[in-house]
Amino acid sequence: MLLRPIARPLLATWFIHDGLDAALHPGRHLESARGPADQVSALVGGAPHLTDSQVKTAVRVHGGLTVVAGAALAVGRAPRSAALFLALLTVPLAIADQPFTSGTVARSVRTEQFVRRLGAVGAALLAGVDYEGRPGITWRVEHSKAARAASRAAVRATD
Repeated sequence: MLLRPIARPLLATWFIHDGLDAALHPGRHLESARGPADQVSALVGGAPHLTDSQVKTAVRVHGGLTVVAGAALAVGRAPRSAALFLALLTVPLAIADQPFTSGTVARSVRTEQFVRRLGAVGAALLAGVDYEGRPGITWRVEHSKAARAASRAAVRATD
């Protein structure tokens, strides 16, 4: 289909832009990343309060991973894996932006970011399950079993 070579790079642009912004300007993302970073740190047994430098490093790494996965999706290198990885990378951002708790950023801004990230997760998931018109592994395995069973039955019938 002619749409995939156009749609994938267009979808990837949002992720690449967001990842580049995080990697190049982690200070802008420091406030929204602080809470989730501290929660993850506490869960894995680290220091309960990370320094600004540590959170900025985490934001940069996350942004870099997002750029790499977005570029892979854009150029068609393992596009399904890249899209699923982008969805996985975006879920924590959506959780960090959720508007259901109080925060220092205005609720309307967090709501807008939350909805935008949910849409990006949905789009990435759709791109991640796109088989490009080819049957998936499950279908191939089921039909190969059926074909083997049919050929065995045919051999038995001729004996």
